[in-house]
Amino acid sequence: MLSKLRTLCLKGIDGREVLAEVYIAPGLPAYTVVGLPDAAVKEAKDRVVAAVRNSGYDFPSKRITVNLAPAEIRKAGTHFDLPIALGVLAAGGGFGKKPPAALGDTFFIGELALDGALRPVAGVLPMLLALKGSGARAVVPAGNEAEAAVSGVPCLAATSLKEAADWLAGKAELKPCEGAAQAAAGPLAAHDLCDVKGQAFAKRALEIAAAGFHNLIMVGPPGAGKSMLARRFSTLLPRMTFDESLETTKLYSVSGLVRAGRLVHERPFREPHHTISDAALIGGGSTPRPGEVSLAHNGVLFLDEFPEFSRPAIEALREPLEAWRVTVSRVKESVCYPARFMLLAAMNPCPCGYLGHPSRECSCTPVQVHRYRAKISGPILDRIDLHVQLSAVKYADWEALPKGERSSDVAGRVAAAMELQRRRFGSGARANAFMSGAELRKHCALPGGASAVLETAMNKLGFSARSLDKILKISRTIADLEGSEAIKREHVTEAVQYRMLDKAAELPAVI
Repeated sequence: MLSKLRTLCLKGIDGREVLAEVYIAPGLPAYTVVGLPDAAVKEAKDRVVAAVRNSGYDFPSKRITVNLAPAEIRKAGTHFDLPIALGVLAAGGGFGKKPPAALGDTFFIGELALDGALRPVAGVLPMLLALKGSGARAVVPAGNEAEAAVSGVPCLAATSLKEAADWLAGKAELKPCEGAAQAAAGPLAAHDLCDVKGQAFAKRALEIAAAGFHNLIMVGPPGAGKSMLARRFSTLLPRMTFDESLETTKLYSVSGLVRAGRLVHERPFREPHHTISDAALIGGGSTPRPGEVSLAHNGVLFLDEFPEFSRPAIEALREPLEAWRVTVSRVKESVCYPARFMLLAAMNPCPCGYLGHPSRECSCTPVQVHRYRAKISGPILDRIDLHVQLSAVKYADWEALPKGERSSDVAGRVAAAMELQRRRFGSGARANAFMSGAELRKHCALPGGASAVLETAMNKLGFSARSLDKILKISRTIADLEGSEAIKREHVTEAVQYRMLDKAAELPAVI
């Protein structure tokens, strides 16, 4: 007999419908899975045989062929266990001569334990979102109940193969999936920006970066406060919108990082170690998975000790910083992951960290300094909007300096600026940093005298055309923070100050 069950697979972070066809024919006992399965899908036959028998059913001792269609899409994961097992029961006559009516409009997802229990799987949310609006329903493991409820698709939760089979046979009912209670909104972080003494210039740059979603790099000696500032940056960012939250949760679901079925509401703050490989940073692998840049989608990617990262890892950031997505290509497939993140980087001015320090002598040779700085190429610096220099804080100044603004005060201005951008762009760019060329020309008209500032910046400071675009976007953000509809000359002048690492000829004197 032949049976057909509907299930789903993942292509990147998008769900695709898959038809699990099971054909049982007379002949010597055999079990074959076709349809471009990976190792986990091929191993399903051993789990299915044990689960079916331990659930009280007879497994057919005949020739069984399982086809996962369409065959040109690679099938990966263990969630095909449940549809294959139910397909074997249906084709073997376990539900009678007539297939159950529920097979036609129900999708089945789940991994089987050897005793027939259903185990939760990764990627349930993005798979189910592909069914939204179709009128279809799904049966998922009870461990994925809360995540399935978030999708808005009618879902039923099963704890075992027998429960799902009894439901198909009309002998039992399955419980509808219910969402977990969402945690109440709390403070974004335990730390506050006012904990950092001094560094007013850097704090202003962080405010601008948060308000326009601009990339930022901080350069300064050890102990100047780079890491402290970075880890308090999240306190300036508003909570994600529902659409942003859904996008980020899909990526976390594919990676198996969703907990208790809750949407990811806080903006991600990813802080990988500098020994990370380029594949782990960008994404990839034999079976492609999202990397750190995608897990930081709609949030922050903090790279401390930036030059200590491998050269391939640093250079791999070029495309994500420009296109805000990552395309992982393999011989058999190509997947695309979103990567609209804010890069926050920190580095020392030299290997020992004390070049230009007011009280400590640098022990590095000019060659060592050059090699250290050369790890961050010009094209990468060109893609970072804000360049900030931090100086060491003396004890007398540290003791006398009052606490600065609290994060909540700065976050209020940031939220107001981002609201202006949402109204301005509508369905276009989500923030000033993501403006297209057409949006840049429309929303960044310069007042009289500002063009001369940009001309000087390009001719005397060696700014590239991309740097000029960055300056315009930063100027727009500064104007938004002030609530100004038009960009003013002083906004452009301030924006130019945040491009210090573009001053190639003056670099030794600057840091």
